[in-house]
Amino acid sequence: MTFSARQVTIRDAASSDCTELAQLINFAGEGLPLYLWQQMAGAGEDPWEIGRQRAVRDTGSFSYRNSVVAELDGKIAGALVGYPLAAEPEPIDTANTPPMFIPLLELENLAAGTWYVNAVATFPEARGSGVGSKLMRWAGNRAHELGLRGVSLIVSDANRGAQQLYERLGYSEVASRKLVKEQWQNDGENWVLMLSSQHS
Repeated sequence: MTFSARQVTIRDAASSDCTELAQLINFAGEGLPLYLWQQMAGAGEDPWEIGRQRAVRDTGSFSYRNSVVAELDGKIAGALVGYPLAAEPEPIDTANTPPMFIPLLELENLAAGTWYVNAVATFPEARGSGVGSKLMRWAGNRAHELGLRGVSLIVSDANRGAQQLYERLGYSEVASRKLVKEQWQNDGENWVLMLSSQHS
């Protein structure tokens, strides 16, 4: 797949985009989604199919209904999954929540009342074409439309390229929590919460 045009268009995702959405959320999550799908897959079941099934759902945070895709030359080049967080922090059921999710939920609670970018990614061959920046600007506009206090996202501290992009777009680090990795392979030590004011 190659991308020749520089014109980026953003549209609401459709259920038929589930294959690309699964691939892109795995890029965004640095392999954590695929690790989780592998844990969920039954004997002989393709973990990528688990990801596609989750993208097709009408409910849940990772759903095509919470997603937009960016196209270059009519081909999907990137995607963003996002939604507003509740105005007040939500209690964490630590007894029934897998340990690796607790630091993420703690950081989300610090971003209450924002538009939360659950995942944003571009295909490797489309990087450097402005897709990621345009998707993030879309998120900023969405937060403004909804009257939210800004946009939030969480990134591994090992992903310096992404952090530098967010910093250029006006985001700053506000908190961090230690990664709980289990068997997931990642070079990071901490999850970093970054926020951008809608006025930045």
